[in-house]
Amino acid sequence: MSETYFLFARPSFIEGMARVLDIGNTLRGYNESPSPRDADSIAIHTDWMAIGRDINNAILEISALEDVKQESTKE
Repeated sequence: MSETYFLFARPSFIEGMARVLDIGNTLRGYNESPSPRDADSIAIHTDWMAIGRDINNAILEISALEDVKQESTKE
């Protein structure tokens, strides 16, 4: 699970167009879990995975900036 939108359905373009015409709101769709506890567990896990990716990206960005800074001071 790479997204933090686990509980929300991701409709295709065609489903999105159909929802525009769905006046009675009959095309509602959600991802389901066996229990609310399982849904929370999965959602928390994907949230922490996203936080980990953000931290990793920040570390890589700082590393790249430090490398550029070190190279500019050598010249």
